[in-house]
Amino acid sequence: MDYSQEPHGLFFMIDNKSFYASVESVERGLNPLESVIVVMSEADNTGSGLVLAASPMAKKLFGISNVSRQYEVPRDPRILVVPPRMNLYIRKNLLINRIFRDYVADADLFPYSIDESILDMTKSWRLFGETPEAVARQIQVRIRHELGLYTTVGIGENPTQAKLALDLQAKHDHELIGRLTYADFPEHIWPITDLTKVWSIGHRTAAHLNRLGIHSMGDLAHVNPYALQQEMGVIGGQLFALAWGIDRSQLTQIRPAKEKSWSNSQVLPRDYHQQRAIELVLREIAQQVIARMRHHHQQTACVSLSVGFAWDGKADDGRSGLHHTRRIEPTDNAQTIIRELVTLFREHWSGQAVRNLAVGLSRLSASGHVQLDLFQNPQRQLKDDRFDRLIDDLRDRFGKTAVIPASSLLPGGTMLSRAALVGGHNGGNSYD
Repeated sequence: MDYSQEPHGLFFMIDNKSFYASVESVERGLNPLESVIVVMSEADNTGSGLVLAASPMAKKLFGISNVSRQYEVPRDPRILVVPPRMNLYIRKNLLINRIFRDYVADADLFPYSIDESILDMTKSWRLFGETPEAVARQIQVRIRHELGLYTTVGIGENPTQAKLALDLQAKHDHELIGRLTYADFPEHIWPITDLTKVWSIGHRTAAHLNRLGIHSMGDLAHVNPYALQQEMGVIGGQLFALAWGIDRSQLTQIRPAKEKSWSNSQVLPRDYHQQRAIELVLREIAQQVIARMRHHHQQTACVSLSVGFAWDGKADDGRSGLHHTRRIEPTDNAQTIIRELVTLFREHWSGQAVRNLAVGLSRLSASGHVQLDLFQNPQRQLKDDRFDRLIDDLRDRFGKTAVIPASSLLPGGTMLSRAALVGGHNGGNSYD
């Protein structure tokens, strides 16, 4: 492979190790690497909570992972289970990125998630140390000294290499630093046979590659790229580039979405079995999405519904959920949209226990007027439109719980409980 025409920069991918659990450890005066802490979402007597983060020691001693369920966490007095405090984690993330800004310009800092950031150090690393590793170590020490948190750093000539160095090397290195270059891929990446360990390759993609006779990253690097792209589409070309460590993306160039859409999803606090309760939450989610759409003076011509079944509620044909869309006449009327979504649900749901719901609105257009339906009372339609906009205005001025449907007070309603959530989890505060 001729790399002479490929970008050659220097990028850091920095991850806060077991971020939520580490923050909770520091808040309690504990060492994040020695504490046994599990941050549990929605912990209750039903065992339906989900582990959001586990400290390194909790993972080592008890095999707890970030996808474990509450009932899978051993009842051991050494394990401290705590609720999430998302507002606290956001504040810590802002402080961490403030430190990063001492090493790169704002234009070269790219927050990747709440616990990961990409730093384009190409122009600045020589100001702070003799080697990239020395600069990475300096950043680690500062964050540890100022915030008590441990960080891992992946270094690469492009963002993809930095990400792979982080996941495959830094997290297993004594210094928590890893580095990859174009020349390193045959030695460090090609021998990998568990393709799912490589960033961006999921189980379904790995299975597809296996069916094509590709069982290692080395196999992937030496496949015919044109045949792979013909078989897998655009993703085939991306996977071939990944195997060679090629990444031509320009992080400063934000690519707009092909089509704007509005959506919202919710993991239910428990398995829902009753149709009435499921439809109640469906209506609540729809109202939230519709309000966001109307706030931007838009209307939709396509509604979509996704339903995720509970762990033991798969359909007879093995499906773990359902997803359906429906084209409608352009509208921003809440009752019309909700009616279509409920109809979709009733047509395709067969009584399975439900744990996830998602609503999407797409094929958007400007909504500068009310489109009347000739088969309905026009005065009723105009009154409904004024009512919807009045509710929107009250919520904009006084908060989204200023006006709620009385049905949300019924068993199964989640609107009130979700109002205080941040990112779908308990916001908490730093004084809990």
